[in-house]
Amino acid sequence: MTEPNTGSTDAELLAEPRLVVEPGAAARVSAVAGPVLEGMGYRLVRIRISGEAGCTVQIMAERPDGSMQIEDCEAISRALSPVLDVADPVERAYRLEISSPGIDRPLVRRSDFERYTGHLVKVDMAVAHEGRKRFRGKIAGVEGDAIRLIRDDLKAGDDVEVLLVMEDIGEARLVLTDELIAQSMRRGKAEAREIRRNLGLEPPAAPHAEISAKITKNTKPQKKPALINTQKKPAPTNTKKHRLAADRARRGEIEPDEGD
Repeated sequence: MTEPNTGSTDAELLAEPRLVVEPGAAARVSAVAGPVLEGMGYRLVRIRISGEAGCTVQIMAERPDGSMQIEDCEAISRALSPVLDVADPVERAYRLEISSPGIDRPLVRRSDFERYTGHLVKVDMAVAHEGRKRFRGKIAGVEGDAIRLIRDDLKAGDDVEVLLVMEDIGEARLVLTDELIAQSMRRGKAEAREIRRNLGLEPPAAPHAEISAKITKNTKPQKKPALINTQKKPAPTNTKKHRLAADRARRGEIEPDEGD
């Protein structure tokens, strides 16, 4: 599975319109929030208004590269709250919630579908396609104004592949899979390293780092062996046996080297 890559610049991604949009009050919030977010360098992903446990206006946003930190959410909330208070797009009291799109995120722009080509997605159509509104399958690519889907929800007589017009999609969301989780983890680690480098907490990666890592992998230094003296010690010469032999040699009883 390849890493997400649209090949577009940040400015192009910021200006890219959403093709999957919300109706009603959420659309009014979008009209107010979208320009504020773009001016701050963020992209609006989705707005959802929920009436459970009081009214909550949830705004999903991200940077052009798809990243989003808690500090980003706090900055958006501070900037957007007074603007929404003045515009008053929701006709009752509400709680504002700013969040990232998450791993199993909604896909709302052409670049989203391009970025996650090869991943599994669930699609709910606002306009039925050949009498059907729900589809599930892997994104095979973007062709013109439509996405090509390789379906895994086939029934008898269904085509394996289908072209769905993006502007007719009511909601498209990634399905949580092992591949998607693994990709998100790789991306998260890379972002963490980049943040540490920007803060000066980690040195920049050297061009030869990967090669060096491969060379040094599993080459734990061996413990230096103890020096072992294998030379045989000479036999002691000042023992009682040697002294008696020397005395006998002086008396002429034996040769001097006898008894050694």
